Amino acid sequence: MTYLQAVNKVLKRLRENTVSSVDETLYSRLVGEFVNDANRLVEDSWDWSSLRTTVTETVTAANGIIPARSQFMLPNVTSQFKTLNVINETQKCFMNLGTQTELQKVKYIDPVTPSVPTHYVYGGAFSQGVLVDVYPVPDKTYTLQFTIVDRTEELTSDTQGLKAPSLPVVQFAHAMAVEERGETGGTTAAMLMGVAKSSLSDAISFDAARFPTETIWVDV
Repeated sequence: MTYLQAVNKVLKRLRENTVSSVDETLYSRLVGEFVNDANRLVEDSWDWSSLRTTVTETVTAANGIIPARSQFMLPNVTSQFKTLNVINETQKCFMNLGTQTELQKVKYIDPVTPSVPTHYVYGGAFSQGVLVDVYPVPDKTYTLQFTIVDRTEELTSDTQGLKAPSLPVVQFAHAMAVEERGETGGTTAAMLMGVAKSSLSDAISFDAARFPTETIWVDV
């Protein structure tokens, strides 16, 4: 479902005329804001399979005058991402999340001999992606795989598609619009919000069944 289709579904539920663009009327723009809020709420509720992706990057050893590549950018990753795991594909092992203090120590205070990168540290989030450092400094070329949940930025284009389940997004947006309007024609905003929450719970249950081990609590 596209951004425009979601807005029009909400407008129909409000007994309003549909539009050919989200920016067509002041009210359709307002509904567009509710759709964005609802989409963020739904995406943040679970690590949806539709938001999961694997990003592959390489790090390299120093070569003559060329310094080692131990810092890189995960491209096109939003600031709302979550890491599921990081694998050193070349070495066939998982990598651990490190600390800024240890990274600075390895870089500037007590440099270690180039070796297998075992830790990663995230830096700032920028428009082009998220900065990553690894340590120790690599002694050769390694391929790293970042399996992440990358949540979407704000919807702005009519043709942008929703990645999260569309039904709870529409239902939450409808409930928000009814609450703002102050009248519903028979159904209260609280009732609509309850329906949306039930729909979201069902959607999470269906998607979570694909990853049963992620919903099991284990003593550590």
